[in-house]
Amino acid sequence: MADFLDDFKSMGGQNHPLYSIDRDHLDRLLAKDSPDSSDIVDLARLFIRYRGFPGVLDLQEDIKKVMTSWNLSGEMLNEKAKKLWQEGYRPGRNIQAGLGSGFDTTDE
Repeated sequence: MADFLDDFKSMGGQNHPLYSIDRDHLDRLLAKDSPDSSDIVDLARLFIRYRGFPGVLDLQEDIKKVMTSWNLSGEMLNEKAKKLWQEGYRPGRNIQAGLGSGFDTTDE
């Protein structure tokens, strides 16, 4: 039993079921110099998900790195994300007008 606990402690606590997906998102955010709306919302989501989570310390450290590089505190990040949602931001709605399949166009 002690060996199991030692292994658990060396892993840094619990693993999260969305770790690999969130790792990909966070790697993308680490490469960004200036965030767009979806980046702010993604970082806020990750910040909330992993704040106080007993494990995945690498993700928690990288979340802090992104926040530092974008000059954001936790409160500032949450305020920006909240404002985006209140202004009508919805994932996937950043589609430019005029793009589409062309199915709904009429022949002239």
